[in-house]
Amino acid sequence: MKPNVKDTRTLSWGNFEDAESRQLFPGITAKTVWQGQDHSKAIVVIFEPGSKWEGLDIHEPGPEEVFVVSGIFNDGERDFSSGSFIHNPKGSSHVLQSAFGRKLLLFFPEE
Repeated sequence: MKPNVKDTRTLSWGNFEDAESRQLFPGITAKTVWQGQDHSKAIVVIFEPGSKWEGLDIHEPGPEEVFVVSGIFNDGERDFSSGSFIHNPKGSSHVLQSAFGRKLLLFFPEE
């Protein structure tokens, strides 16, 4: 027997093809594919070969979660191949770069 519980959550979604593309830095573009009411969001970021994030990427006000969709993700210290999942806690930082190009799915949980 199921408990008598009303689910008040609302399904929401986004589509990569419909999302507006914006250039973050030369050779680096982003598309916000979903954004929640609590400031959480999912962003697809595409790095062209040889591109580099300008400056240090500091995770504030909360953490960042990364799924490497394709290519190799280099955080300035190590390489992560496609299929890797990385959790960057609040306050951590890295320098994003790509010698060969890559596509990442970034998720920023609610603050």
